[in-house]
Amino acid sequence: MVNLENETKEVRFKRVAERRVRTVLRNLRILGNCGNRGNYSYSEIDIRKIFSEIDQAVKDSKAKFHLPKEKEFKL
Repeated sequence: MVNLENETKEVRFKRVAERRVRTVLRNLRILGNCGNRGNYSYSEIDIRKIFSEIDQAVKDSKAKFHLPKEKEFKL
């Protein structure tokens, strides 16, 4: 059992991030099951909408990990 009171920020990040990444990957595999045309009917437009939304969510999440570089003020 993890002692959460003495847990460092790095350890907490790794613990939480690993669990969340596993959940995302599992859900993507489950979404892939919708590709079975024997069970589902969909159009190319549907697929583009789905993956466009996923791509944007990935970009938004990724941007949160990149701190902006300090820019020097110049006139």
